[in-house]
Amino acid sequence: MKTKLTLTIKKEVVEKAKRRAAGQGISLSQMIENFIEKEDPSVQYSESQLAAKKLLERLEEMESTKASKESDKVALTKYLKEKYG
Repeated sequence: MKTKLTLTIKKEVVEKAKRRAAGQGISLSQMIENFIEKEDPSVQYSESQLAAKKLLERLEEMESTKASKESDKVALTKYLKEKYG
């Protein structure tokens, strides 16, 4: 159960944090929760590093696919024949 809290933070800092969270596609609250729960507070990551970390996490969650037995050239030829006849 989530409990609402009131914090006193400079308006400029809140606005900057909101922009950063929006850039990550999450809410400010979620960004703060992620930071506290998952991140090591002694380490600061750049936006690129955070994006790469998120991508790696998503890739690890995905199921792997099996490689095709046919070569790329053969697959492309089949695709083009199907598309253009």
